[in-house]
Order: sequence, then C-alpha cells, then structure tokens
Amino acid sequence: MEVFFEILKYIIPSVVIFVGMYFILKSFLDSEERKREFKYRTEKTKLLTPIKLQAFERMILFLERINLSNLVMRTYANGMSAKVLQSKMHATIREEYEHNIALQLYIPNRTWKIVRSSKEETVKVINNCADQLNNGASGFELSQFILELVGKVETTPTDIAIDALKNEVVKAF
Repeated sequence: MEVFFEILKYIIPSVVIFVGMYFILKSFLDSEERKREFKYRTEKTKLLTPIKLQAFERMILFLERINLSNLVMRTYANGMSAKVLQSKMHATIREEYEHNIALQLYIPNRTWKIVRSSKEETVKVINNCADQLNNGASGFELSQFILELVGKVETTPTDIAIDALKNEVVKAF
C-alpha cells in the first residue's frame, strides 16, 4: 500500500500540472484564434467595402440610365417609328441589365428584387404606351406619350429602386 501512495504522490501533481497546462494552452490558442478571426474580418471588410459601394453606385447609374425620361432622350432619333423606338428602348434596357447583372452578388436579395422589378415595370410601361398608340405611330408620338405619363406620376419604378438602394447604403455604411 505504501508503494501505491508513493506512486500517487508523483502522479497527482503531474496530473494537476498537465490539466492546468491544458487549460492555459487551450485559453491561449482560443485567444489567438479570435485575434486571427478578427484580423480576417477586418481585412475582408477593407477589401469588400469599396467593391460593395461601387456596386451600389453602378446600380444607381443603371437605374438612371433606364429611367423613362432619360431612356427616351437617349434612344429617340428623328424619323423613327414607334415600334423601332420601342424595340430600341427594350434593347437598351436589356444591354444595361446584362452589363450589371453580376452586381447582385454585392446587393442584398430584397433590394436586388426591387431593382429587377423596376426594370420589368419600366418595360411594361413602354409596352403599354406603345399598345395605346395606333400601328403607324411615330417614335415622336411614343416618346411624347411616355414623357407625358412620366410627368403625371409622382414616383417612377426607378425612383423607388433608387430609394431602396440609398436606404441600403445608409444601413450598410
């Protein structure tokens, strides 16, 4: 029995030291992991913040470019028929959208849906205006009809989407 107590005399302090060292080392490694994680998040934020801000800027530019007033002014040319103007506006919207579609990676889903809805509503307005004119209508008549309609409404679909993007920027930054 004496041998057993003699062995315990050496084993118990060793176990206590081992357990103590384990917890000290675990605490140190956890602390280092938190430091690395914080540094990683900080670096990631430094890299992504300018990219996200640029994505919001480009989306606002996209929305301004497909704003009905701006779109009509950019696409209308003298002597154009209403059908040609309508198709040219559709092509312009499609090209702008396809050019900026990758930006949805940096924009929250809810806001992206508002942007996409704005694009679709703009196309619907163009189609509705074109449908209300007779078949031989000129591009001038279509452009004038669209501009009159825009003048009557308080907010356009693009205005709503721009406001949503601005609110998201304020929340994010």
